[in-house]
Amino acid sequence: MFNPSQADVRRFFCSVYAKAQAGHSMEAIETIASQWIDEHPEYHAEFQDVDAALLRNYDAEAGRTNPFLHLSMHLSISEQCSIDQPRGIRQAVELLTRRRDSLHDAHHETMDCLGQMLWESQRAGRPPDGAAYIDCVQRRATKD
Repeated sequence: MFNPSQADVRRFFCSVYAKAQAGHSMEAIETIASQWIDEHPEYHAEFQDVDAALLRNYDAEAGRTNPFLHLSMHLSISEQCSIDQPRGIRQAVELLTRRRDSLHDAHHETMDCLGQMLWESQRAGRPPDGAAYIDCVQRRATKD
């Protein structure tokens, strides 16, 4: 199991951004990350200086979104859909994408469900509930 540190994640996204800006070739996961970076130009400045990124604190109380966490969630959902794990997530996200007419918007709603599932898992001290996660995404895809 791959378990990167906060610094590893920040270095990864800064490296992907630098490679994309320089037009360098990338591995498949880097290409996917680069596509999500492109969808978030508001974060580009955060990826320009790896040393500053390693030191930066994203305080939720101050209203600062952590771009590294946000893009990691996009990447996680992309990977989940590519292997359909948990089983049914691909179909649920595809349905939500059609409903919202936007993969990006569907990912943001899926992130809410993913975050809720992880929070409940940590709070209760039990493994993440994949079925509840998929149900949450499906509910969003079928509600008006």
